Amino acid sequence: MLQFNFSCPLPALGAHGWLRWCWSAPLWLGGLLLVTTVPGLCQLAGSGSPAISSYKKLSLAQLMDIEVTSVSRRPEPLSDAASAVQVLTADEIHRSGATGIPSALRLFPNLHVARIDARQWAVAARGFNNTTTNKLLVQLDGRTLYTPLFAGVFWDVQDTLMEDVERIEVISGPGATQWGSNAVNGVINITTKPARDTQGGLLQGGMGSELQLAGAARYGGTVAPGLYYRVYGKHTQWDGSVTPRGAAGGDDWDLSQGGFRVDWERTTNDEFTFQGDIYRGVFGQPSNGDIRVKGSNLLGRWTRRFAADATTSLQFYHDYTHRMIPGVITERLAIDDVDFQHQLPSGERHQFMWGASYRQMEDRLENAEALAFLPARATRRWVSGFVQNEWRTADGEWRYTAGVKAERNPYTGTEFQPTFRVARRWTERQMAWGAISRALRTPSRIDREFFVPAEPPYLVAGGPDFVSEKLIAYELGYRAEPRSGLALSLAAFFHDYDDLRSLEPADDPAEPAQIANGLVGSSHGAELNVTYRPNESWRIRFGYTEQRVKSEVKPGSRDQISVRSQSLDPDRYLQLGISHDFSTNLSFDVTTRHVSRIANHEVPAYVELDFRLSWRPRADLELALRGRNLLDRSHPEFGATASRREVQRNVHGSFTWRF
Repeated sequence: MLQFNFSCPLPALGAHGWLRWCWSAPLWLGGLLLVTTVPGLCQLAGSGSPAISSYKKLSLAQLMDIEVTSVSRRPEPLSDAASAVQVLTADEIHRSGATGIPSALRLFPNLHVARIDARQWAVAARGFNNTTTNKLLVQLDGRTLYTPLFAGVFWDVQDTLMEDVERIEVISGPGATQWGSNAVNGVINITTKPARDTQGGLLQGGMGSELQLAGAARYGGTVAPGLYYRVYGKHTQWDGSVTPRGAAGGDDWDLSQGGFRVDWERTTNDEFTFQGDIYRGVFGQPSNGDIRVKGSNLLGRWTRRFAADATTSLQFYHDYTHRMIPGVITERLAIDDVDFQHQLPSGERHQFMWGASYRQMEDRLENAEALAFLPARATRRWVSGFVQNEWRTADGEWRYTAGVKAERNPYTGTEFQPTFRVARRWTERQMAWGAISRALRTPSRIDREFFVPAEPPYLVAGGPDFVSEKLIAYELGYRAEPRSGLALSLAAFFHDYDDLRSLEPADDPAEPAQIANGLVGSSHGAELNVTYRPNESWRIRFGYTEQRVKSEVKPGSRDQISVRSQSLDPDRYLQLGISHDFSTNLSFDVTTRHVSRIANHEVPAYVELDFRLSWRPRADLELALRGRNLLDRSHPEFGATASRREVQRNVHGSFTWRF
């Protein structure tokens, strides 16, 4: 019988830890008091200031109807999505003071986001987080942020101008039927604003104790009726992390990036988008010299609307990355991707969708002595297609969705990833849903083609028989707006994993170990998200995730390493955020978060506090003061004890000028 344990014992934090808890306790208690008493307080204070951005002018009911696309690959209201999906709007991103995509993802309570060092992050949903997380699919404007080396994301080069981000959608749970392999535990979909919404100029600058220097400029204009463009450039320079003893980590870094976007609304039914980015950076490391990175991407998309529920889209992109890690590896990777999708109504109560995609990867490596990917030059191709149908009952109370994705990969051939979802709506603002899905994490180069050292005799010699990691996921959810201004969503899950990666020693000690599928695993838990907006001036957000993740060896497996490092996850993480507009030109945002200990890496639990104070002396100018990790001089969030780095307290001032 499946059971969920939601006990929350008081943490053993020690004297200093209890001091930090006491420091943040007033905020937590204040937040709970605000939830129950803020309507009366707000009546005394007045109705609040006018909204600064278009998103803030929306009521909570309207925010619940913001369209999301990650769940079913078509626009649908958030309140109608039969999945554990959460959305961060442009206004929320701006008010958070997020300096990059990973820092913005900290605002999602259904994600575990941990900073490894000054530039590296570990991001996961529903467990199995590690330094090479490989069960999370991330997209930026339809371009998959993916490396075939380990089927994950190099977060240090994933960036854009944060003022241009329209929304971020996060699904915790599988989305493989819609998006393909690696959408196992979740999907992150980042969407930037169309060029018509970024007209005019923008200039940003700032400096602080950690983000030592930041500058950005953007300009958007109109070439002809319906033809819009924008160009941008940005540069950031970051201080390094520290060791547990307080010594400099030697990992300071800087990154420069620029890009453009052109949108052509040729007719009311045809839209064309063409956009691209280019970047270059230098990342410090304690030994072997600096890491150097550069890359570029181009994306084009054509969308035609035949009717309200009938669209066709064709998209292509080219993505090139070059990463040189002295003494380890140099990679030149080019990915070309073409994706077609067709959505059409089928009868009065059916919505049918199908699509196909093709991806080609050309990987060129220069291996060092310590390790190698063999062959050093490889070309790999993926072909996939999916079908999905949604149908509703005549009264509209029940909705069913069934779909399947077939994908042919270069390692294991053709595999299938189906899903079935059902949703029941009792009222316009109350819905329950359930789902059962199968998702795969297909092999990457590290699974089949990884060797240590680069020349024989090898200690590790790839995994010639490695097959896809498999997940069967069971989910139940509930979403409601029980009263005006109050919205909540709750999702419970059980994930059953098979064929997880292991490292199997050979029978003969003189022979190399091999990568295999010797582990099984599971995770279960629940995710709660509550938003309360009594009026335009106040917003309170509370999120809580409780989970249990485990992996173990199969009969016959002799793995003693992977089973301890497969999942580096806390049992719980929660956050409380409060936003308030004192007037039309002064606003304040504060967030506190608690992350429990990561037992198998002995990473202690921590509580931290972030804030942002914003002042607009005039309509086109904003000055902001931001503080991060204020309850500690430094604290660890991830990593083994021997190589661990700590995140420092930091304060940062910035300005934004629009013209």
